[in-house]
Amino acid sequence: MTQPLFRIENLRVAYPHQGDRGVNGTAIAPTAWAVDDVSIDLAAGERLGLVGESGCGKSTLGRAAMRLMSASTQIEGKVWFNGESVFDFSAEQLRRFRGEAVALIFQDPMTRLDPLMTIGEHCVETLRAHEPQSRQQAKDRAIATLEAVKIPASRWSQFPHEFSGGMRQRVAIALALLLNPQLIVADEPTTSLDVTVSAQILQELTRLCQERQMGLLLISHDLAMVGEYCDRIAVMYGGKVVETGETQTVFTQPQHDYTKSLLKSALHLQSGGGQLKVERAIERAALERDKIPLLSIQNLYQHYTLEQNFAARLLSPGAKQSDRTIKAVDGITLDLYPGEILGLVGESGCGKSTLSRTLLHLIRPTSGKVEFLGQDLTCLSFQALRQQRRQMQMVFQDPHACLNPLMTVGKSVADPLLIHHLADAAEAKVQAKQMLERVGLTPAEDFYDRYPKELSGGQQQRVAIARALITRPKLLICDEPVSMLDASVQAQVLDLMLELKQEFELTYLFITHDLGVARFLCDRIAVMQSGKIVELGNTEEIFTRPQHSYTRTLLAAAPLLSHFPKRLEIKES
Repeated sequence: MTQPLFRIENLRVAYPHQGDRGVNGTAIAPTAWAVDDVSIDLAAGERLGLVGESGCGKSTLGRAAMRLMSASTQIEGKVWFNGESVFDFSAEQLRRFRGEAVALIFQDPMTRLDPLMTIGEHCVETLRAHEPQSRQQAKDRAIATLEAVKIPASRWSQFPHEFSGGMRQRVAIALALLLNPQLIVADEPTTSLDVTVSAQILQELTRLCQERQMGLLLISHDLAMVGEYCDRIAVMYGGKVVETGETQTVFTQPQHDYTKSLLKSALHLQSGGGQLKVERAIERAALERDKIPLLSIQNLYQHYTLEQNFAARLLSPGAKQSDRTIKAVDGITLDLYPGEILGLVGESGCGKSTLSRTLLHLIRPTSGKVEFLGQDLTCLSFQALRQQRRQMQMVFQDPHACLNPLMTVGKSVADPLLIHHLADAAEAKVQAKQMLERVGLTPAEDFYDRYPKELSGGQQQRVAIARALITRPKLLICDEPVSMLDASVQAQVLDLMLELKQEFELTYLFITHDLGVARFLCDRIAVMQSGKIVELGNTEEIFTRPQHSYTRTLLAAAPLLSHFPKRLEIKES
C-alpha cells in the first residue's frame, strides 16, 4: 500500500484550563477534548474536505498538525508527513516544514499580515527567508504569484489596511503558494472572497494538486464548495470525525444524522425557500414603491488617493496620478424602499463595504447625495447625523471584531441605549435582556454577564444583531453577516433575521458574496463591479434571466449542491 503524504493518527487535543494539573504538577485527563481521537489520511495529489459546525475542532486539528499550539496545550497521538513524525522535528526541521513542505492559509488574513509592512515586503521576506535569491528575483516571482490571485503589481507598495478583507485573503493565499509546498492546509480560505475569485483560486489549487501531486486539506463550512473541489470529505462533530467517504457518496448517501442535518441546512438556503417567509413583506414593499424611498442614493462617489502613502511615493516616484486613485464607489444611484430586502453582491474589492460605510457616513463621500427619510445626510451636522444613526444600524462580517472584548455581552447590547440617552442604566439592562431573549440567547441571565470570547461564532453574531436592533432602527445594513458561519448556524441566523424583519418592520441592505444566501433572503439584487452597479432587478429575474455578462459570470462560478447528478433528498433515520 502506498504511504500517504500526510497522516493524523489518534490525535487528541485539549486546551489548558485551571484544574488540568494535579497538586504535584502532573497532567491529569481534561474534562473535554477539543479534538478527540481523530485519524485521517491524505495522499499526494488528493483533496480532502473537512467540514463541521463552528467550535467542532476543525481549526484546532489543522493547527495541532502543524505544531502551532501553545506549549501548555495537551496533545496526544501522532502526525506523520512523508513517513516522518512531525512531533519529533527539531526547531530547524520545523521551520522548513512550515512553508516549504506545508503551508497554512488562515481564515483571518490579518493574523498573518504585519500592518507595518507593505504587501511586497511580505512576499520578498517570505521568499528570501527560505531560499537564497536577490531581491529582484524575489520580487519578480512574487509579482507573478500575486497576479495569479488577481492582485495587480500597482498595489505592491500598499499596506494591509489599504486592502479589503477579500483582497487581504488573496494576499494570504499568494504567500502560501510562493514556496510551492507539498501540502496546503486551508482553513476557511475563501470565506471573505466572492464566488468568481473563490472559483479561480480553488481551480488553481486543484490544478497544482494534480500537476505537482500536492495535497490539500480544505477546512470549510461551505458544503457546496467542498463538494465541488474535494475528492473525499470528513465530517467533524464534537471533536470527532463522525463520517468519512468519497464526496459523491457522502453527499448522496449520508450515514450519520449530523451529516444529514448539515446537508438539509445547506439545501434549505439554496432552495430559495426564504422567499415564502417574506411574501407579505414583498407585497407591502411593492405598495411602498409608489411612495418616497426610505434610502435614496444619487450619483455617489467615494474615491481614495494613494498620494498620502509616503512609502509608496518613495518606492514609485514615477507613478501616474491615475494609478494612485481607487474608485471604490463610482457614481452609484440606487433606491431602497420600506420593508424590502435589497441584496448587494459582487467580487471582493468592488466597493460593497465602502458603499455601506459611506451610507452611514462612517466615511465622508467624495461627492453625491445620500437621502434617508427625506433628509440629505451629507448636509447634516455631527449631532444631527448622530441622531439619524439611531435609525440606521450595521451588522458586520466578524462579530468578534465589533464587540468590545472587555465588555460583557449584556453591556454591549445595552450600551447604544445609554449613548443615545434612550434609557437609564436599569431600564437599559431590562431591555438588553429582552433583546437577548428575542435573538435566541436564552435564558438571557446566562448570557448577560458573559464575554464575547466565551460564545461561539453564531452566538456572537446574535449578540451583534441584538446590539443593532436595541435602538429600534428602520434600516439595517448587513455586511456579510453570515459568511463566517457554518451552514446550520447560517440557516438559523437568516431565519431569525426574517422573523425580526417582520416583527420590527425592518428594511435590509444585505451585502454578501454568497449567491445562495442572496437568493434565499433578498427581494431585489444589485450587482456591483468596480465601484458601479451593473445590474439591478428582482431576485428570481437576476438568477434566471441575468442580463449583464458579469452577472452571468458570477452565477456560473457559484458552487451549488444541485450540481450533483442525483438531487439530494435527505430522509430521516
